[in-house]
Amino acid sequence: MKMVVETSRPIAQIAKELGVHEATLGNWVNAYRREHSDDEPALTVSERARLRELEREARELRMENEFLKKAAAYFAKDHR
Repeated sequence: MKMVVETSRPIAQIAKELGVHEATLGNWVNAYRREHSDDEPALTVSERARLRELEREARELRMENEFLKKAAAYFAKDHR
């Protein structure tokens, strides 16, 4: 669980590495976070705003990346 929480790596990736089902690891992580929720200091207003901005930016980058993958596949197929 700490691998997910401390490194912010995707649960699916770590579950595959550990050889456990993704849902099982997800349940463990959720339980760990509930048990340790008081351990972490609350985010400040500016930290929450920055987090929202970074999450928005990450969504946009993922969409752009998917578009570029599709465009590359299209042009690679077109020129064969």
